Amino acid sequence: MQISPVGNVGGMSYDVAAVRAQFPALRAGTAHFDGPGGTQVPEPVARAVAATLTSPISNRGRTTAAERTADDVVTAARSALADLLGADPRGVVFGRSATALTFDVSRALAAGWGPGDEVVVSRLDHDANVRPWVIAAGAAGATVRWAAFDPATGELTADDVSEVLTDRTRLVAVTGASNLIGTRPPVAEIAGRVHAAGALLAVDGVHLTAHAPVDVAALGADLYTCSPYKFLGPHCGVLAAGPALLESLAPAKLLPSSDDVPERFELGTLPYELLAGTTAAVDFLAGLAPGGGTRRARLLRAMAAIEEYEDDLRGHLEEGLAALPGVRLWSRAAHRTPTVLATFDGRDAADAYRFLAERGVNAPAGSFYAIEASRWLGLGDTGGLRIGLAPYSDRDDVERLLTGLREWLAVH
Repeated sequence: MQISPVGNVGGMSYDVAAVRAQFPALRAGTAHFDGPGGTQVPEPVARAVAATLTSPISNRGRTTAAERTADDVVTAARSALADLLGADPRGVVFGRSATALTFDVSRALAAGWGPGDEVVVSRLDHDANVRPWVIAAGAAGATVRWAAFDPATGELTADDVSEVLTDRTRLVAVTGASNLIGTRPPVAEIAGRVHAAGALLAVDGVHLTAHAPVDVAALGADLYTCSPYKFLGPHCGVLAAGPALLESLAPAKLLPSSDDVPERFELGTLPYELLAGTTAAVDFLAGLAPGGGTRRARLLRAMAAIEEYEDDLRGHLEEGLAALPGVRLWSRAAHRTPTVLATFDGRDAADAYRFLAERGVNAPAGSFYAIEASRWLGLGDTGGLRIGLAPYSDRDDVERLLTGLREWLAVH
């Protein structure tokens, strides 16, 4: 699928109307700002899932046609994610979720930790890149150290991480982008500091992957997680790592299951239909870039165009929000995703969420598992109203949200 080019974003055509036409869910008329929790799915992804479910398929192998179908689906999905992330397909692991994969790899790594070792986690992160490491460190007797971000600016700097690095640090976990306030830390710079200390870097790329081009090697991520359902795909999780690192780990597994990498980390039969849908989501994104080139090249162009389009729309959104009385915006970092957290003086963001929902505008309220970030900002466990843009968001969506908030503020 390739969207017909109309308009121009950063040298590449981006036609949001043509993009929106590919999403059956949008025909219901709802304006979706809930993408950070999971995007809507385009028609080609749904077709790929259905076609795989209804095809002759069995456990993987190369003897029967059904076995070959399953095997080809997995191979294609590894290749697609490798192209999206700039990763080695031999290091692409699939699982139920990014959270589950992080728990699994944290336990495998912690087998080599002990008292005196240290693990660094960040107060900016989603709990999926905090608690698995905290729990694994506790089980190993290792010490947990916390990297704090500036609540006034939302920035997490390389210096913030360096302050808690020592020669005993074994792993640092940091987000590629905050799912709560959108902050994009300087991951490559942080990676340089972490590797100089002799430690590994685990990057939660769940929120970042949906909004910008990703190059795992350039970021310096030893472990990188993401979730296809955040970038127009089905519900599953992905871990990308160097094959050599995965070879060094011995996760708990069933005796007869494969000891090969990456299969040794994939517990049980993979959800073939979801992997087919994941490949279709990557192909859909690549199809947004007109012209030729490899899928990787087209993905880089498409994601750069999405990033620029969403940044422009975010500017319009933030300008409108700033004009509303009693609205406070918490997304302030210089480099961030199109995700905005807002609170309202003397008013409960959850009430705004419900008010908007009645008007066909989905902008949820909460802390969205970024519990440490919400508390660090002084918002407790309540958080605020999270407004997230996606590749299918448009100015009409934004105007509907702003109109709804004006009405809510007027009567509340």
